[in-house]
Amino acid sequence: MERRIITTEQLASFGNYLQAEERSAATREKYLCQVRQFFAYVHGGEVTRAAAAAWKAQLLAGGISPSTVNGKLTALDRFFDFMGWSDCKVKHLKLQRKLFRDDSRELTREEYERLIAAAKESGRERLALLMESICGTGIRVSEVQYLTVEAAEMGKAEIRLKGKVRTILIPGKLCKKLLKYAKKQKIASGEIFLTRGGMSLSRKQIWAEMKALCKKTGVAPSKVFPHNLRHLFARTFYRVCRDVAKLADVLGHSSIETTRIYLISTGAEHAKTLDMLRLVS
Repeated sequence: MERRIITTEQLASFGNYLQAEERSAATREKYLCQVRQFFAYVHGGEVTRAAAAAWKAQLLAGGISPSTVNGKLTALDRFFDFMGWSDCKVKHLKLQRKLFRDDSRELTREEYERLIAAAKESGRERLALLMESICGTGIRVSEVQYLTVEAAEMGKAEIRLKGKVRTILIPGKLCKKLLKYAKKQKIASGEIFLTRGGMSLSRKQIWAEMKALCKKTGVAPSKVFPHNLRHLFARTFYRVCRDVAKLADVLGHSSIETTRIYLISTGAEHAKTLDMLRLVS
């Protein structure tokens, strides 16, 4: 039996495979990063199930959270499938579903409004409108490219990502703001959110611009990142419609279980619920 050794050529081929599978750039980067970590761990040694199990044990011993360990194992599973080494997979950790979310990462509506106000006061019109667009529609940061002049004119955007196609509606007020901004920037068609050089905004740039608002607003950096705007949209949408299936469609989730994660209450809300039970005299 041929010894199973990971090579840089195999990693490159794996990256090409993920791209052919239409995985997002963020997913490709994440999977490759995790597999490279395992590559560094085996250090040229043979890949076996025992080696994968030892890596899993080392991650746990190093204080890595169980959910993060499972994420790394998922990436390794995909690589093993690609290589035809499925027998090297190890079991993922069983996690109890979270009852409540960490308050330190919960972006409130009031904090969101402070971020928007700070961006406007600092003359960052593009950033303010971008945050409103993500929070007002629930799109992923990787889907910002689909907010085009044409989409704003029609009041809806067709998003093609991860091998799926879905249509999202853009609120009328947001459409007007997007078209006004596009006209001001002399953008007649195509993407609205562009760099000065006319390129698409990267996830890294959007992240950095949002983080820069933390000091001015007093909002904790742990709460300020693009995906948290999507979470705020989801919670607000659900409070209005109370339909988790509809929300799953809007967010583009294949599983309602994924959507439920967005709706977990905060620790403070959970504690309030317990107090309302009045079971302690």
